[in-house]
Amino acid sequence: MARAAGSGDGWSRLVALLKVVLPLAALGALSTLFLLSDRINPEDALPFADVDVEARLREPRMTLPTYAGVTEDGSSIEVQASEARPAQDGVKGQSAVDVAGVMTTPDGVVTHLVADAADLPLDQSEVTFTGNVVLDHETGYRVRSEAMTASLQRTDVRSDVPVIADGPLGQVTADTMRLTQGGAGANGYLLVFNGNVRLIYLPKK
Repeated sequence: MARAAGSGDGWSRLVALLKVVLPLAALGALSTLFLLSDRINPEDALPFADVDVEARLREPRMTLPTYAGVTEDGSSIEVQASEARPAQDGVKGQSAVDVAGVMTTPDGVVTHLVADAADLPLDQSEVTFTGNVVLDHETGYRVRSEAMTASLQRTDVRSDVPVIADGPLGQVTADTMRLTQGGAGANGYLLVFNGNVRLIYLPKK
């Protein structure tokens, strides 16, 4: 009976010892994990986009917008820009930068146009391109101007300022230019130069 009592006392002492040792061992293991783990470098935080939030709120804008439509006479028009700003208080319409447009007439003739900027009025009846405007017509003419206006309701592109055009016959300079549908009942489209038109004829070699 004495041995049994002694064994019970030993078991009790072992349990009491383990109650102290095991928590200490757990704390030691946790402290080792913290010591061995990589320290956080504040400079390694996720980078944020370099965007002025306040400026975005003051001047909202759209990135890579696209406008597409069909005119009354069946020409398809698509205009893209790298950035556009919607109409705001005190502004008459939308504006865009780095603009590229494509117009395809029903007869399949394609006209490309690029410009530094463009303005679209509130009624969206036409778009005005400004700054290094270049129009490439499928007939072989490249027309350069500082401003051109294209109707979004019918095939009608015009420049009311001087233009320089390089084409199959040579170089043409003129006060104004207009690309529009032919006369009444005509199915074709005309590229017309007006006012002090000068042609430097360059025959093909």
